[in-house]
Amino acid sequence: MRASNNKAPAIVILGKGALNTARRIQQLYPDALVHGLAERVEGADRTYSEFGATLRHLYQQDTPIIALCAAGIVIRTLAPLLLEKGAEPPVLAVAEDGSAVVPLLGGLGGVNVMARKIAASLNTAAAITTSGELRFGTCLLNPPSGYALGDLELGKRFVSDLLSGESVRIEGAAPWLAQAQLPEDDHAQLAIHVGYAEREPCANELLIYPRNVLVAVEATVPDLAETVRGALHDSRIASQALACLLASETGMANPALHAAADTLGVPLRFTAQAPASDMARQALPQLLPPLSPRHGIAIAVAAEPLDVQRIGRGRGRLAVIGLGPGAAEFMIPAVKAELARANDVLGYETYVCMAGPFRADQVLHCTDNREEMQRARHAFELAAQGRSVVVVSSGDPGVFAMASAVLEALHESDNAQWHAVDLEILPGVSASLATAAQAGAPLGHDFCVMSLSDNLKPWDIIEKRLDLACQADLALAFYNPISRSRPWQLGRALEIVRVHRAPETPVTLGRDIGRPGQTLRVITLGELTPEQVDMRTMVLIGSSLTRSFPRADGKAWTYTPRWYGEKPDK
Repeated sequence: MRASNNKAPAIVILGKGALNTARRIQQLYPDALVHGLAERVEGADRTYSEFGATLRHLYQQDTPIIALCAAGIVIRTLAPLLLEKGAEPPVLAVAEDGSAVVPLLGGLGGVNVMARKIAASLNTAAAITTSGELRFGTCLLNPPSGYALGDLELGKRFVSDLLSGESVRIEGAAPWLAQAQLPEDDHAQLAIHVGYAEREPCANELLIYPRNVLVAVEATVPDLAETVRGALHDSRIASQALACLLASETGMANPALHAAADTLGVPLRFTAQAPASDMARQALPQLLPPLSPRHGIAIAVAAEPLDVQRIGRGRGRLAVIGLGPGAAEFMIPAVKAELARANDVLGYETYVCMAGPFRADQVLHCTDNREEMQRARHAFELAAQGRSVVVVSSGDPGVFAMASAVLEALHESDNAQWHAVDLEILPGVSASLATAAQAGAPLGHDFCVMSLSDNLKPWDIIEKRLDLACQADLALAFYNPISRSRPWQLGRALEIVRVHRAPETPVTLGRDIGRPGQTLRVITLGELTPEQVDMRTMVLIGSSLTRSFPRADGKAWTYTPRWYGEKPDK
C-alpha cells in the first residue's frame, strides 16, 4: 500500500537501533526506502550525511516521511518550511523501538491513516489528536483514493459544525462513510453529498466527488485543457470528478496532450482506438453511449471510482542514469528518484549492484559490459510496453557510457513505439571529475578526455588525437587506460605524452574513487609506469602549467591555474 499522496514514504533513521523497527514498517510500504545516517547505520537502503538537509529535501519533494527519532527533532527541522495546511506531505515521528507513533503533519494528506496502520503493525496505539478523526473515525476533509473534496475552506466550517453537535444526512453512495461514526439524521440540515454532478457549493453541504469520469480526447482539439473543462461544464459534470484523460497511442509523445493532463491534474492514458467516442466506448464498454458535448471529446461516467491503471496504458519511460563514482552521496536526487520509480533496471552487473538495493517487485536485467546495443534495444522494448525503465551507467551516462548507445539504437529504429517513449538522460559525476576533486583541481583549465581503449576505434586515431591534444598543451584524462587484453597501449600513450611534457609534470592516479577502498596518488610523469595502473584507475596528466604542493596531511594538492602564459597581476 502507499501513502495517501500516492508517493512511497521515506523511512529515515539516525541509529542502527532503529533499523529493525524500520524494516517492520517497510513491510507495510514495500516501495519505501530506509534512509540511514552514513557511518552510523549499516544495511540501510540509502545513506545520507546530514539529517536536516535530507528531511527538508524529502518534505519539499512532497515525500511522506516516517522519522524514527524524537518528534522535537523533526519539528525543529521542518518548522521553517511549514506553509499551507493543505499543501504538505504526511510526516510522522516513531520511537526507535516502535513503542510510540506520533502523526505530526499532513492531516489532509492521510497522516492519521498511516499512523493507525503503522501503530497496528507495531502493536501500539497511534497518538491521534485530530478532533474530527477522534470523534468520527475518519477525516472528512481527506477522502480516500478515488474521491475528491469539493471545497476545503467550506469543509473546515462543515466539520466544525459537526463537532459542535450538529447532525448530518448522507446523499449518494460512499461505502467508506458507512463505516464512520457520524451523527446521522435523515432530516438534518447539514448534508454530505456524494456524486459527480456539478453543484454550487454552500455552507451546509460537504461536496465529495467520486473520480468516476473519463474524458477521451483527440489530439487535434485546440486549447485542450480549457475545452475539456468546458465540455464537463456543458454536461453538468464537476471537474473534480475527472479521473483521467484517454487518447490515441499515435499521440503518445504529443506535448499538448501531456500539458493538458498536467493542467487538469489527472493521468493521461492511451489506447489504440480513435475517434474519441470509440475510445471512450472501448474503455468503459458496459456503460451507455458516451456523451459528446464538443467535437473531438467524449465523456464516459462509471458507476464507481475508476481504477486508472486498468484503462488503456501509460506512456513508457526510459531514463539513462549516471550513478557517479559510486558513493551514494554523490548520486543526484533525480537519479535516486528514477531508481525508486523503476519497474526494470538494466546494466552491467557491477553497476546494477552499485545502484541497489532494490524492491522485490523491481526486475533486474544484468548483462555483460560489451553488450551495450543489445541492452539499449531491450530497454526500448520494455519501455514501449508502458513500463518505467532505467539503464544504469557509472559516472556520467554521456561519457564513454550508455547514453550514446541508447540514442544510437533509437536513431537506427523506425519503431514508432520506441520513438514515443519518454526518454531522459540524467547526469552523474564523471570519474575524471571525481578524481580531480579529490586531488584538487588538475582539470582547472582546458582539458581533454580520452579513452585508450581501441575496441571501438582504431589505435592510430587514438595516437593522432593524443598527439594533437599534447601539442595544444591540454591537461589529459585517460579512461580505460589498460587491461589484460590491452597491455601495451598505455605505455605507447606515455611515449607520446613525454615528447611534449616535462618529467616533473604532475600526474594524478585515482583508483575506485567514490567506492570502498579508494586510493589516490599524485606522482610525476617521470615516475609513472604502466604497472602502476589498471582498468579501474583514472589517469590525469597535467598541462605545462599544472602545479602540485604539499598539504597538511602529508599528501599533495594538484591544480591547473585558470591563467595562461604570464601570471596576471593580482
